[in-house]
Amino acid sequence: MTLSHVLVSILGKSTQACALSQGLHIRGKLTYILDGDNVRHGLNRDLGFKPEDRAENIRRIAEVAKLFADAGIICIASLISPYRKDREACRALFPERDFIEVFMDVPLNVCENRDPKGLYKLARAGKIKGFTGVDDPYEPPPNCEIVLQQKGRDCVSPSSMAETVISYLEEKGYLQA
Repeated sequence: MTLSHVLVSILGKSTQACALSQGLHIRGKLTYILDGDNVRHGLNRDLGFKPEDRAENIRRIAEVAKLFADAGIICIASLISPYRKDREACRALFPERDFIEVFMDVPLNVCENRDPKGLYKLARAGKIKGFTGVDDPYEPPPNCEIVLQQKGRDCVSPSSMAETVISYLEEKGYLQA
């Protein structure tokens, strides 16, 4: 099974993925996190941020995630995947029920306020081109399995979000031995 976190930039996706992985480990499940930023330093270091490079980045990550899933390891793919067609192409690689899309629905202004690297400020100043949510579109998933929604200014804790995902997995029978 692969859990794909679908996000806009700077949402704490890595923190959320780690909390989810820890929660699953406590339940005796093997997991591996494919973090989009980390994968871009190695496997995908030859790719930029043009739409075709983003599509290839997502495709490669999905192929690696499929290998983990084939080995019985829950793969948590934590990355920015702004285009629906790329996410649907990933889903098509997996048997039905083996790809679970998790959408962290956080307003853009919250992302910008939680931007420790100042990337949104640079994008708004025109110093970074093709930045998701600023001058490049983000297409929300219409049919994801799980939505983790930011309500107002209150931030939901990573462990609470992880428990929401784990509850879904338990209810649907994914975590049975």
